[in-house]
Amino acid sequence: MTKERIEINKVVSHNSQVWDQYVKNQCEWSRPVSAELIEKAKNGDWEVHITRRPLANDWLPKDIKGKNILCLAAAGGQQAPVLAAAGANVTVFDASKKQLEQDLKVAKRDSLVLETIQGDMRDLSAFNDYSFDYIVHPISNLYVPCLKNVWQECYRVLKKGGVLLASFYNPVLFIFERDQSLESQSLLKPKYKLPYSDVISLGAQADEDKLNSGEAITFGHTLSDQIGQQISAGFVIAGFYEDDHPSSPRFLIERYMQGMIATKAVKLE
Repeated sequence: MTKERIEINKVVSHNSQVWDQYVKNQCEWSRPVSAELIEKAKNGDWEVHITRRPLANDWLPKDIKGKNILCLAAAGGQQAPVLAAAGANVTVFDASKKQLEQDLKVAKRDSLVLETIQGDMRDLSAFNDYSFDYIVHPISNLYVPCLKNVWQECYRVLKKGGVLLASFYNPVLFIFERDQSLESQSLLKPKYKLPYSDVISLGAQADEDKLNSGEAITFGHTLSDQIGQQISAGFVIAGFYEDDHPSSPRFLIERYMQGMIATKAVKLE
């Protein structure tokens, strides 16, 4: 097989099905928050995460009552219900139907109001211009092959002064061969060039094995794509930090550096 064995425009569909299965398997990122946590959020005691540590108040203030928030590629019954319980008008947009159902389950259980829409994060045509005050976009754009449309669409649907809160992998994590025998010896072997793509970077057999095992197709985007393209879309980067993944360390290199990056981008015009 060649790199065309899974067409780029079918990647989102494949990854949607993978995440549907993750829900059935009770993946860590598909387990809804508790009723106790929602009750606390209703009383003003809440936090949400896009990396290991919670978002600071100067990124997402505690008083979000009446604010329109888009949880982009962020379904799973975790961030969105908390924000809804805190008083925001929340819309969850995600490629996975089963992930979205997790948000609806929490909403029904705890008498919350939120909207769910299934779709591709690169196409937000379901929303009008200037629709949202905040977009919360955690650790998910590795599932699409290009980011230009993601950032442009985020810019379009945000109000003037609106804020995009995004997190993503440091691309250096995608460079190394995934070899547990090497890592057990504290060895790292650079193998892949950036930008990384399962579709293109892996050999035919390795890619075929990944597809057959029901794993998601992933992409390691450069910092030029992750940050530079946010700026090109019109955003001003008003905040930046490095942090750990919530379940780190998963890779050897994460013992020595923080593998996640978070950005706060503001639409000034």
